[in-house]
Amino acid sequence: MKHIFSILLVVFLLVSCKDEAKKTEEVAQAETELQDIAYASFGKEITATDALAAEQMAANYTKMSVGDTINAKMVAKVDEVCQAKGCWMKLDLANGEQVMVKFKDYGFFMPKDIAGKEVIINGKAFVNEVPVDEQRHYAEDGGATAEEIAKITEPKKTLSFEADGVLLKED
Repeated sequence: MKHIFSILLVVFLLVSCKDEAKKTEEVAQAETELQDIAYASFGKEITATDALAAEQMAANYTKMSVGDTINAKMVAKVDEVCQAKGCWMKLDLANGEQVMVKFKDYGFFMPKDIAGKEVIINGKAFVNEVPVDEQRHYAEDGGATAEEIAKITEPKKTLSFEADGVLLKED
């Protein structure tokens, strides 16, 4: 009986080690693929590893209330950029919502022609309420018409992100 138990233990250890080696190999391959992609870096130097997909970040935002903050890194597509100087951008969360991204201490800006491109952002995700005057300012920066700006009359709950570092996927 002891021999059977010992044999089963050895077989179990061999199988579990083999599985762990396979997982380690898969992780190394994924990291290598990420490193092979060229990125332009803005702000604090960050890496592409461990970034959440936009869908995962959208799920995190649904659990948050106004005033909640979490540290996060996410990858998403740029929908819109401030056309005045690149001081903010809006990212697509793939669920019909957008996240408003500003840059920590206005320490850096993004190129104005990156709509449709993929970025990885690192920083703090939060939910806040944006006052009317601030919404109008963003609408003006985004090129909205006077009629569109005039329609903004109430504060709005927004999904926000303060990025300290951004990687822009180069073509």
